[in-house]
Amino acid sequence: MPKEYFKQLQHLLDIEREEDLQSYLKLTENTSAADRRALGLTWYPIAIRNTEIGRGDYLTVELERTTHQEFSHQFRFGSSVVLFSNHDAKTDRIEGIITHQSGSRMKISFRVDELPDWSRDGKLGVDLLFDNNSYDEMQAALKQATHLAENEAENKLIRILTQGDKPSFRGEEKFIIPNTLNASQQLAVNKIISADHLAIVHGPPGTGKTTTLVHAIKSLAKHSDQKILVVAPSNTAVDLLTEKLAAEGLKVIRVGNPARVSERLLAATLDHQMADHPDMKTIKALKKQAAEFKNMAHKYKRSFGKAERDQRKALFDEAHKIGREVEKTEQYIMDNLFGKAQIITATLVGANHYTVRNLSYETIVIDEAGQALEPACWIPILKARKVILAGDHFQLSPTIKSNEASKNGLSNTLLEKTAGLHPESVVRLNEQYRMHKDIMGYSSKVFYQDALKAHHSVADRLLFADDAPINFIDTAGCSFEEKLDGTSTTNPDEAAFLVKHLSHLIDNLQNDSFPSIAIVSPYKQQVQLLTALIDDNEALAPYRKQIAVNTIDSFQGQERDVVYISLTRSNADGTIGFLADTRRMNVAMTRAKKKLVVIGDSATLSKSKFYADFIEYTEKLAAYHSAWEYMDL
Repeated sequence: MPKEYFKQLQHLLDIEREEDLQSYLKLTENTSAADRRALGLTWYPIAIRNTEIGRGDYLTVELERTTHQEFSHQFRFGSSVVLFSNHDAKTDRIEGIITHQSGSRMKISFRVDELPDWSRDGKLGVDLLFDNNSYDEMQAALKQATHLAENEAENKLIRILTQGDKPSFRGEEKFIIPNTLNASQQLAVNKIISADHLAIVHGPPGTGKTTTLVHAIKSLAKHSDQKILVVAPSNTAVDLLTEKLAAEGLKVIRVGNPARVSERLLAATLDHQMADHPDMKTIKALKKQAAEFKNMAHKYKRSFGKAERDQRKALFDEAHKIGREVEKTEQYIMDNLFGKAQIITATLVGANHYTVRNLSYETIVIDEAGQALEPACWIPILKARKVILAGDHFQLSPTIKSNEASKNGLSNTLLEKTAGLHPESVVRLNEQYRMHKDIMGYSSKVFYQDALKAHHSVADRLLFADDAPINFIDTAGCSFEEKLDGTSTTNPDEAAFLVKHLSHLIDNLQNDSFPSIAIVSPYKQQVQLLTALIDDNEALAPYRKQIAVNTIDSFQGQERDVVYISLTRSNADGTIGFLADTRRMNVAMTRAKKKLVVIGDSATLSKSKFYADFIEYTEKLAAYHSAWEYMDL
C-alpha cells in the first residue's frame, strides 16, 4: 500500500536526519572559527557591504569574506546560517537564510528591523547551520504523498511509482527527431514524448544523456503549452541543463544560484530576469523610500522617552508597509516572468522554493536520478502528472550518513526501483562518445550486459601512436604496504610510484599538446598524499594546472584524457574496504578518454571477483604489467 510505503520512507529519513545532525554537532562543537573555516562551514572574518529592505519584515544584508577567499565552502542558496561576533559568539549571534551566494559574497535575509549594535564592533563571521530545511521539505513532501495516496483513484502516478501499476504510452503518433541523435537516443526521446506517466533514460558513462534530455525537453515544450520543471540533486547538474536548454532558444528560468557563473546561466536566473523587468524601477524607488524611513528611525537611539519610541515605531511601521508593497510588486513581476517561461530549473529541494512553491507542471524531468535521495524526488513529483527519470544506477548512489537507514532501503533510489518495476519504460543509451573501446570494455561487460559500443570517433583514439589505452600495474611483491591514517588509508610507496610513472609518461609525450589528467583514489588521505607529491615534483610543475587530483566521488560526470587510479589497499588479509563498492569503481574506470592506468596489489585485490576479473581482462589485452618493470625509470 502507498500509505505504508511513504510511512517507511519517513521513518528512514528520520534516522538519517538524526545521524546527520550528530555528525554535524561532532564536527562543530568546541571547534574554533579557524577550524570550522577549514571544514568549509565558516566564513571568518567578513565585512558587511550593504543592507537593504527585503521581502516583508526581513532585512537583507550583503557581506563578503575578506580573507581566505580561496578556501572551498559549503554555503549554498537557501542554507540556514548564523551571523556571529568574535566578542561573544554564544550570545552575539543572529540567524538568517542565504538568498544569494556567488564567489566570496553572499546575501542573507534576517527577520529584524536592523542589525544589533554588536555587529558594528569587532570581527564578524558566518557559520553554516545544520540543514534542517532540506529535511523539513522532504518530510513535508512525504506527508503530502501519504495524504494523496489515501485517495488512490486520483493518483495514477503515485500508484505506478509505488505499487507497480503499469504505465501507458500513446500510440502511433510520430515525432520529428533530429537525425543528429543515434538510434538509442532517438528511441529515448520518442519514449519520453509518448509516455503518459513515466519514462526512464538509463545513461551509462559517455552516452550523451544530457544531449538526449535537451532534445526531449525541446520536443515536449513544442508539443505542450504546459511548463516543464527540470531538476537534479546538485547545482552543477542543474546548471549544465539550464545552459544547454537556454542555448536551444527555450525560455528558461533558473531558480536559486548557479554553482558556476557563465553569461548564459546568469541570463537564465530569476534574479537577473527580475532585474531586467521594467517594473523594477518601482521596486528600487520603494526600497529607497523604506531605507529613508529606517535611517530616520535609527536617529532615535537608546535614551529616549515614549514620544521618541512611538515616533521610531511609526517610522519602522511605515518601512514595513513599503516592504509589503515591494513584496506585492516582486510577486507580480515573478508571476509575469513564470507565466512566459517554458522551463523552470532548480535543485530537488529548490523546486519548493517560495518563488515557485505553488506552480504545477505537466512534466518534470529528474536528471542524475541515480544520485538522488528518494524522499527529495517526491518534492517535485507531487507537482506533476508525468515524470522522466534520467541517470545511471550503476554509478554512484546518494551519500547517506546512517548505515541503518542505508541498509533498510534509503540507498535504493527511485530510479533503481522503477527501472526494475517497469522495464517497458526504460531506454538504455548504448553508444558512448568518450572512451577508447578497451577502456569501455570491462565496464560494459560487468554493468551493461556488454551492450555498449564506442562511437567510431573515439573507438581507437590513443594518447599517442602505439600507446596502450589501458594498463593495470601490479604492485604485488613490491612491499608497498598500506597504512592507517586516522580513519582513512594511505599507501605512500604506491603514491610515489604513481607520480614516477606519470613523470615518465609525460616525458614520452613527443611534444604533442598536453593532455588533461586526473589522479583519483577512493581514500581522502591518499589524495592528500598524492597532491603533496605532485606539488613537490619539479618536473611536473609546468603542467600542474592540467593535473587534477581528487577522490573518485568528485569526478562523477567528468572526463579527462588520462586517468590514474591509486587503489591504495595492500594487506595480507585481502581487506579492500571502499573498493568493494563496484559502482564507485565503475565511475573511476570510465572517466578516461584515451588512457587509463590502474595501480594496485593483485594479491589483495584478487580476493574480490570484480578485481580478479578486471586483472584477467587486462591480461587478455596484454595490458597487465608488474610494477617491477618500471623500477628503473
